[in-house]
Amino acid sequence: MRVLLVEDDKPLGAAVRDGLADLDVRCEWVCDGEAADAALSTDAASLDAVVLDLGLPKRSGLAVLSAARARGLRLPVLILTARDSAEDIVAGLDAGADDYLVKPADLREIAARLRALVRRAAGHAQARLSWRDVALEPSSRSTWKAGAAVDLSSREFEIAELLLRNAGQVVTRERIEQSLYGWEGGAESNALEVHIHHLRRKLGAEFIRTLRGIGYMVERTND
Repeated sequence: MRVLLVEDDKPLGAAVRDGLADLDVRCEWVCDGEAADAALSTDAASLDAVVLDLGLPKRSGLAVLSAARARGLRLPVLILTARDSAEDIVAGLDAGADDYLVKPADLREIAARLRALVRRAAGHAQARLSWRDVALEPSSRSTWKAGAAVDLSSREFEIAELLLRNAGQVVTRERIEQSLYGWEGGAESNALEVHIHHLRRKLGAEFIRTLRGIGYMVERTND
């Protein structure tokens, strides 16, 4: 999962970013409202969710959220703030937030709430993702094929989860690489093809379809 973290407190932002990374949530971190607005204007398609503080320099979190929703942004947004009054909570939810947490919050709860929001946004009521005889459980990072456990590397699991959450849609190579490596990049030229090859070997050659020059997809099923 790849999220935009908007937090101006640098020690706290670093702690949240690093702690969520240990829970398999990759954060792209910005520190002010203008940077958040720019990121959501240009990079929203490759993000799964947003963790948004309210008290931000340059532009408030509520202003960022309201503007993003006015542009049609549908990404799940979790407000994470020290503001705990009923008025602030109501204002945040009315501005378009999907969930609201008051600092300090347990990192495991933040990750769990993000997984729930992403599932809901993708139309998956259950935690487990499935395709024919393949099943993934993001909370435990577990994978099965025909009921037997399958050992996937961290990168392989992230690719499989991203494709399953977008079943029936083409996911571009750029989006997959951004999800895996973030804004800083770092992937070798053929790294993605190697991961795809390993996934097909472990989960079946028919699991992932290649659209040359565009990206990859998992076909939607009626299961």
